[in-house]
Amino acid sequence: MVRETRYFITSLDPAQVSPQQLMKLIRGHWQVENSLHFEKDRWWDEDRHWSRRPGLAERLASLTNIALTCLRLTLPEPKLPVRAYADRLAWNPMRPLKLLGALD
Repeated sequence: MVRETRYFITSLDPAQVSPQQLMKLIRGHWQVENSLHFEKDRWWDEDRHWSRRPGLAERLASLTNIALTCLRLTLPEPKLPVRAYADRLAWNPMRPLKLLGALD
């Protein structure tokens, strides 16, 4: 059996937090980090977007965040992957506008 040791720095008081609680906090942080960044980097290829214009990269990242939020809010089935839903909507560009209330 291979054993790994990882070190974490925290401001939490060891007398108030058990090792199990600390691990739960750490895993919770990385779950959000991994799922969000995986989606943005792997599916939307965000790491390859760059710009020399100051502030443009941040604006593009904000637009990606807005698009992902809209997709999640309108997701018809909870188990449907966001990417599959985005691909489905891309085939009919008027449908997302209707879902967001931009068209009657």
